[in-house]
Amino acid sequence: MTERFVSAAEMMSRVLGMPGYAFAVIDHPVSSATDAELGQRARQAIEQGLKMLVKN
Repeated sequence: MTERFVSAAEMMSRVLGMPGYAFAVIDHPVSSATDAELGQRARQAIEQGLKMLVKN
């Protein structure tokens, strides 16, 4: 999810009965990002995802 669409994703999670659903958030936009920027965003998303998986 890019930061620009976080509020929409949060709303959808509430509508679908899963308020507080966790998801990774990366910088916006993606379409004009360089390969290096996309690589950095992918690493950030992986780090966030790992934290969600091992959350106590």
